[in-house]
Amino acid sequence: MRRTWPVGVAVLGLILAGCTGASHADSGWRAWTASYSKEGGRCEAAAHLVVCRTGSGGFVGRSQATGKVKWTVPPAEGGKDADLVVDSSAERAVTSSGATLRAADLRTGKAAWTRQLTYGSAFPVVIRVAGGTVYVLESPTEGTKVITLAAFRVSDGKPLWHRGVAADPYGDMAVFGGRVYTSDGTEVTARDTRTGDTVATSPQGVECDYLITGGHYLVCTGSPYSAEDTFPPLRRLDPDTLRPLKTAEDTGDKPERGVISSDGVLVLYEDSAEDPGAGSWNAYDLVHPKRLWSYDNTTEEAELAGDRFLTFTQGNDDAVRDRVISIDLRAGPKGTGDAAPHLSPRYSQARGGEYPRLAVPGGDPDHVVVQAGTHRSLRSIPLP
Repeated sequence: MRRTWPVGVAVLGLILAGCTGASHADSGWRAWTASYSKEGGRCEAAAHLVVCRTGSGGFVGRSQATGKVKWTVPPAEGGKDADLVVDSSAERAVTSSGATLRAADLRTGKAAWTRQLTYGSAFPVVIRVAGGTVYVLESPTEGTKVITLAAFRVSDGKPLWHRGVAADPYGDMAVFGGRVYTSDGTEVTARDTRTGDTVATSPQGVECDYLITGGHYLVCTGSPYSAEDTFPPLRRLDPDTLRPLKTAEDTGDKPERGVISSDGVLVLYEDSAEDPGAGSWNAYDLVHPKRLWSYDNTTEEAELAGDRFLTFTQGNDDAVRDRVISIDLRAGPKGTGDAAPHLSPRYSQARGGEYPRLAVPGGDPDHVVVQAGTHRSLRSIPLP
């Protein structure tokens, strides 16, 4: 099962544990360490600050130069909290709590807008942002069969359209190239992002429990929430027609999470369904279908930074544990020369027992943020 981050009531003050000084202008990313209270939730790195969800629709913004709190947005109502998404171009961070969708203005640190969703969702909704629009796939309350897919303008929350769709909220949602993609497990549907109208459906026989996207690539895998012992094969789909394309053979293990580079390298975390906890990141070339490399016994937390793959080092190797590793997407962990892997220094926040995750600023970052869950601290580090 995927680990989840605890969230709760509002955090109105966060404790700065790193060193700050007048010499640190609030421009550009620097190295720092800061702690946060137990109510703090998931954090993301925008272009010029770190944004954290604090539970019940609250937000905290931190300086990228010092880690110091710049602003807070108090919570709204209680309820199940969704993921946090950030649109740097529109200067908005968006999350939901219960049946409330809420956005914060990254420039002013004020609540930008609030909108009510169709249902008081029993589970966290799925949120994606692209092209100045927020897309929300609601999880139905008990006894509700219709799932609502809705679009809102990210700047002011104006409702644009909504559709009742056949979709599995645990199947995720993908948005790129002017289309929004959903799956009900047996059929993938593509809709026009401007109107919500259906523009393509996958052919019969394409089993698709979960969607992974990156660049202009769309991939189906088995569900990370499945309790089965076997899973549908990895399958790339044509984003226009939704017809299956030739795809490299996967390992057959349970797919947990994947990221795809702009040039078509999928790095997929696969774990044993019978003995979870010692999974591997496996890299697949989607353009010239083949498996490229594997990195074993690590964590499912990872991100992309330019043409490199970032994750945490193997917890069973005392020589390299408690570090962030940067791996060339095509050469893998055994690359040499310019393509050799890069290791960060050892950090307490990167220990396996901290259940760490990474937040990567957009563009061509020179720093990344490590978020430690157990002792609740953030650390901005130079990109390895």
